[in-house]
This record gives sequence, structure tokens and C-alpha cells, in this order.
Amino acid sequence: MKFSKTDIEFIKKKGLTLKKVEQQLELLKNGLPYINLERAATINDGIVQLSYKTASEFIDIYETKKETLDIIKFVPASGAATRMFKFLFDFLKDYNPNKESINAYINKHKASELSLFFIGIEKLPFYDLVINYLKETNSNYNQLKNDEKLVAFVKAILDQNQLDFSSFPKGLLPFHKYKDHLASAFEEHLFEAALYAATNNEATLHFTISEKHKDKFDEEFTRIQNIVEQKTKTTFHISFSYQKEATDTIAVTTKDEVVREDNQQLYFRPSGHGALLENLNDFDADIIFIKNIDNVVVYKYEEEVAQSKKLLAGLLITIKEQAYKYAKDLDEKELTNTQIHDIAKFLITKMNVVISPEFEKYSKQYQIDYLKNKLDRPIRVCGMVQNEGEPGGGPFWVKDEGANVSLQIVESAQVDKKSKIQKSILKHATHFNPVDIVCSIKNYKGETYDLQKFVDHQTAFITMKTKVNKDIKALELPGLWNGSMANWNTIFVEVPLVTFNPVKTVNDLLKPTHQVS
Repeated sequence: MKFSKTDIEFIKKKGLTLKKVEQQLELLKNGLPYINLERAATINDGIVQLSYKTASEFIDIYETKKETLDIIKFVPASGAATRMFKFLFDFLKDYNPNKESINAYINKHKASELSLFFIGIEKLPFYDLVINYLKETNSNYNQLKNDEKLVAFVKAILDQNQLDFSSFPKGLLPFHKYKDHLASAFEEHLFEAALYAATNNEATLHFTISEKHKDKFDEEFTRIQNIVEQKTKTTFHISFSYQKEATDTIAVTTKDEVVREDNQQLYFRPSGHGALLENLNDFDADIIFIKNIDNVVVYKYEEEVAQSKKLLAGLLITIKEQAYKYAKDLDEKELTNTQIHDIAKFLITKMNVVISPEFEKYSKQYQIDYLKNKLDRPIRVCGMVQNEGEPGGGPFWVKDEGANVSLQIVESAQVDKKSKIQKSILKHATHFNPVDIVCSIKNYKGETYDLQKFVDHQTAFITMKTKVNKDIKALELPGLWNGSMANWNTIFVEVPLVTFNPVKTVNDLLKPTHQVS
């Protein structure tokens, strides 16, 4: 593909290089390999199950040491609420009140989500807000029939000229109803952070958001800041960033021709949450907690969630300190064969590193270089919950093209479903990744890693999209907690199910962890 001078200038203006764009085109043309699953990670085979006593010890370690650490909570929060209401949009589009009742519609379409929504409607956090709005804007509301009231309720929350909840950033939608106020997911993240990410009564949070929503997040923080800071006795330092243009990827037609705008300018698309590695790469904190914006709970469950976060951080600190000591020893000391084997054993038993079967045959110097390479990486400790059929990624042992086996978080889309063996391994997964991650991104010298060096670029995704009603192929970068962290040292730990409470549809707000009473 030959690019014009204008194309090349446009590519550079976006912060991309011609070489990077050509690599993207190559991937789009030739496709990407599926992940090769070796086996599912399970308890005592890739997933640590901690006793109450051991968990308490890790919590104490974190509590003892956290005041001396620079801690950040990193929250991907750019998602809009639109997909939460998909089944309600479908209902408004298909339902004809002149031909059938809502109950008949539900039965005809087997609309179980819609049925649950209407059954639990009074438990929705924004129920009173919507009803008051309807009464204020429609003097005849009380005279409407029940079906008419339900349709009016759905229209009120979705219509652009009414409350328009679907255009909200998900983080600012009313998630929880307390006695005296409605709380957004954004607000709950602040309360939660005060319980485990605060040091010296200060907490630092960073949200990656859509640039068009920046003012709304600023307004929300201004509205709640004094209340939250007084209740938690914590001062909050909030920052925001956006997905960087330099992470956008070029798109092609189904015939692998570059897609252009009407003015013939090259068409680039945002490249998925893997692009946020650039944002994460801007930090130099000692510990980074990562958690999605929609994974929050009402206050009565927050202490249990906080304890889980502390134990992950305590385990990270313990592993990191030992890894730092060994890395320093490898650099500075003349080690005996026994000491070298102790380091290898630590990597195998504590950090899930699969050491080459040829290790014993290596020269002593090569063994040292080999172990240095294995230790000199960012570390992530990831909470894993028992699998209850939720869509998304899970923990697996994966074999790469060089037959190296490592512990990875894998999305089902990365697996070849046509392979009976791969499909069977996928099916037998016992745990699920709730995006509950605690990271260390520095080496023992205190230098911050360039996280781009640890990405497996072969784990990108190719997805089909449309532009002006035409099918196009789009490239998504390796996921932030999938391929972007593929070459990190990884520890998976079983955590309680209460730590996983995503709001993928509005009905999720009816679950106990989102209900105050």
C-alpha cells in the first residue's frame, strides 16, 4: 500500500508512524492467530486459594506498609450507558400498544429481561426520580393505565428530550439509592478507595474517560467532594485522561483496501481498552489498583471488598520484595548453584513462571541471565472469582509459538471454537476474571518499566464494524489485562464473589449488592 504525502503527514499528526500503520495493515490482511490454550488455570494449578489466616497476614502486611507507598487507583471509565438499555430500546421499537398488552409482548418475544425490569421497577435506584419527573411533566400521569405508565417510564429514561440516561457515561448514572441521595458509580469508587487506597488520609484516583464527558465528571466531583471527604475523612486527588489518538488503528474494507472519509482522509478508529496501556504507562506509583467503573457495591458490602483488595496488595508487596532481593543479588553477588536454584524455585512456586526444561544444562552465566530476564518484569496480582457463566475473560495456561507456557487472562473470542480440544479447555474453566488487579510497575532500582515492551502484539483482535452501512475490518489492540500484560509476571488469587458486581444491563442494579435494603 502506497500512501500519499498528505496521508503520511496525517499519520504523523496523529502521533503514529508509517511503520506502525503498515504493521496494522499487515495484521488486518493476514489475520491473527488464535490463543493456544494448554489447560484451564485451577486451584493449586495457577490459582492460589488462601486460608483465612494467610489472607489476614497479607492484609496486615499491606496495612503496615501502605503509608510509605505511592498508591493510585486506576479506573477505566470511558464507557457510555447505551448498552445497558438495549432490551428497552428494542421494546420501544417493536411494541405496538394498539395490538397487544405488554404481557402479551413479553410472552410472544420471550422477553425475560423486560419482564424482570418491570417486576423490579420500584427497586431501581432512579425509580422515584423518574416517577416525579413524569408527574411534573404530565398532569394526566395518574389517569394513565398501567401499561401506559410503564411505556412512559421507559420513554422518560431513554428519550433524548427527556432524562436521556442512555447517553450518560456509565460512571455518572444513578447506581444506588440511599436514604437521602442517589449515588453514581463514580461516587462509590471514592468511598471504596478511602477504605483501601488512602495513605495519610489522602487518596489518588485516575479515571480514563471520554473527553466529551470531562465537564460532567468535574461537575459530579464538585457536587459530592465535600460530603465524601467529610464522611471518609479523606482528601481525594482526582485526575482524568483520554484514550490517546496515537493508539487509533487504521480500518480496511473486506477487500483489504484502506477506508477513507468523504474528503479522502484516512479513517482511523479507537482501538479498544488495550489503548489504555498508554495511559497506565504514564504513572510511576508503587502500587496501582485497577478496577472497572461499573464494578461497585452499596456501602454495606464495601468493607468486605476492601479487605479483598488489601490481601491482593499485601501478597503483591510480599512477592515484590523477594523478587527485588533476588534481582539485586543476581546483579551484584557471586551466587552459588544452590542460591541460583532457590531463585528458580521462587519463580516457579510463587510467580507461576514455567522454567525451561533445559535450564539445568545451561552454563552458570546463562542461568543467571535467564533468571534476570524472568524477574525483570512488571508484576500483577489478579483476583479471580468462581465462574458463574458470565461472559468475558478467564485464567488459563497458554502455550506460545515457541512452546513457552505462561499464565494468561484469555477472552473467549481469542479461542478457536472449531477445535474440540480448545473448546473443551475453555468449557472447563473454573474461574473468571473480574478485572480486579493490583500492579507493580517498577524494578528493584525504583525505575518505572516501559509497559509497551511487555505486550504480545499477536493478541490483538480483528472485529467487523460498519461505516456508512458498509462492512469494514477494524483492529483492536491487545486488551489491557490480556495481551497488553502478556509478558508480566502473573499471580492469580481466588477472591470472594462479592468483589464482582458489574452493571452490564440495567437489570444488574436489581441484584443484592446494588440494593441498600
